[in-house]
Amino acid sequence: MDNSSSSSRSRSPVAQYVRMSTEHQQYSTENQMFAIVRYAQAHDMDIVRTYSDHGKSGLTLIGRSGLQQLLADVSSGDVDFVAVLVYDVSRWGRFQNPDQGASYEFSLTSSGVMVHYCAEEFRNDGSLSSALLKTVKRGMAGEYSRELSVKVWAGQRRLIELGYRQGGPAGYGLRRHLIDQNHQFKQVLGHGDRKSLQTDRVILVPGPEIEVSIVRQIYRRFLEERRSETEIAQWLNAEGVPWQFGRCWTRENIRQILTNPKYIGTNTYNRTSYKLHVKRINNPPEQWIQRHHAFEPVIDHDQFTQAQQIILSRNSHLSNDEILIRLKRLLNAKGYLTGLLIEECDELPTCSTIARRFGCLIRAYKLIGWTPLRDLEYVEINRHLRRRYGELVSTISEQLRANGASLSVDPDTDLLTINDEYSVSVVVVRCKSLASGARRWLVRFDSLLRPDITIAARLTPENDAIFDYYILPRVFEFGDRIHLRDDNPLTLDVYRFETLDYFIEIARRTQIEAIA
Repeated sequence: MDNSSSSSRSRSPVAQYVRMSTEHQQYSTENQMFAIVRYAQAHDMDIVRTYSDHGKSGLTLIGRSGLQQLLADVSSGDVDFVAVLVYDVSRWGRFQNPDQGASYEFSLTSSGVMVHYCAEEFRNDGSLSSALLKTVKRGMAGEYSRELSVKVWAGQRRLIELGYRQGGPAGYGLRRHLIDQNHQFKQVLGHGDRKSLQTDRVILVPGPEIEVSIVRQIYRRFLEERRSETEIAQWLNAEGVPWQFGRCWTRENIRQILTNPKYIGTNTYNRTSYKLHVKRINNPPEQWIQRHHAFEPVIDHDQFTQAQQIILSRNSHLSNDEILIRLKRLLNAKGYLTGLLIEECDELPTCSTIARRFGCLIRAYKLIGWTPLRDLEYVEINRHLRRRYGELVSTISEQLRANGASLSVDPDTDLLTINDEYSVSVVVVRCKSLASGARRWLVRFDSLLRPDITIAARLTPENDAIFDYYILPRVFEFGDRIHLRDDNPLTLDVYRFETLDYFIEIARRTQIEAIA
């Protein structure tokens, strides 16, 4: 009996980390654990802790609570294991920068916790050969993700060329129809619904007649009556016509209907690129992939062309002097200028266009002889922050529910609780431009509520639109605030996203079937 207890105590306590995305069945967590258990038995180890991430992409750390918890536990120094067993090098992630995967191993080993790769042909003993092999393996893992991305993109392009819809809401006046492989109608997809069979496809069709009629009236008022987008939105709101989800119409809603080619039956893809979580870019029109006559049109092609000509001629052909004249006219009418006022003015280009022409908005202001009054500017910015915050919380809530997540919102604090599992706080962060031209964003964390995740929405330099998002988990203590710059270290930028699509997706409840 004593010998048995002594033998049990001599076994080294270890933890295991397993991750499965969805790309290959042979990498299921069950198979990983089986290989890890055999390795532990062969090396006199006792698995005392398991960290796992099921159905999680290896491209980022966001959403991988298992790995986050492992790193946090080891960093705290309060762990009951001396090593971590991992199936192979790629389980840390298939990062485009191989140093990112290496950084996680370094975080463990620098705290005295060794890492063993149970399915690799080399021993992770710090030798030159193992270091070289790990570097090669990490590079191969990143290349696998790149090649997979290229294949997926090629497949999506082919489906677009065949006339099928690839993701995204239908839009006002349109609906998504699910069809089978024989092009037979199956059902109308509601907001947030997805196809379940790989052979099924989605196409766009005209929506309810009342919505189709509104779209056609928008074009008629814009083309024949020469009404601006703002005037059309005001008219629809005055008539009590709701936009989607019961919201009021805005200038942006009208502009989207007037400029999106899906209303003439054209299927468009690759207008923007966001592959492998690199920065989103707007592609030039010659790189767009389009299939004309893919859907039944809602409005006439000539009407759409006329609308584009009006919009382009209104802004893109304005000289710098003409822009300044119109900016001065707006100043005289309002008494002050802000990014919001400019965006709402139909005769002026967008703030980003003016900033691009003159270097920044402040320089354009100076050219018309006006110096912004800080108090007025901050009043307007604060008003916009409050409006933007409410819209953001509402949008996130709607998208989460539409994607199958359960959600509760504290009416006093706006703290979101998702799937009864974790809490989320949303903050909108203003941009401060320094005299040197540098920009700073100060993110303050709620030390009383202590949410599990803080979504920090950074505003553009004009503080009139959302620039990007930082999704910051509490498992890593950032203190009560962090200062963000234009260029941040990898330890912060790993949490940066152009949109909240990934955050919405990871909140969706998904049944992961066991692989035998």
